[in-house]
Amino acid sequence: MNLVIFVTAASRKEADKIASVLIKEKLAACVNIIKNVHSLFWWQGKVDSAKEALLVIKSRKALMNKLIKKIKSLHSYEVPEIIALPIVCGDRKYLKWINESTR
Repeated sequence: MNLVIFVTAASRKEADKIASVLIKEKLAACVNIIKNVHSLFWWQGKVDSAKEALLVIKSRKALMNKLIKKIKSLHSYEVPEIIALPIVCGDRKYLKWINESTR
């Protein structure tokens, strides 16, 4: 099963580092980075906010445990956002490319 994984990072630099490693290690077929994301969230009992970068990662469910471990090893947050959504349909060639581009 193919997935889209969302990860927020503290900066564009951190997002670039994470994305580069995921691509080089073939844990992801593609990573889009969206900068200047304004996030509001609960943290340690109060509402907080941050300017972040959002990584949109395309990969496979079979690699999710490795992805989580790798992202946590590179991430500055104590509890990074790492969530995955299944790709329920899409262009067959693109989905095949995700599978062929990851290991």
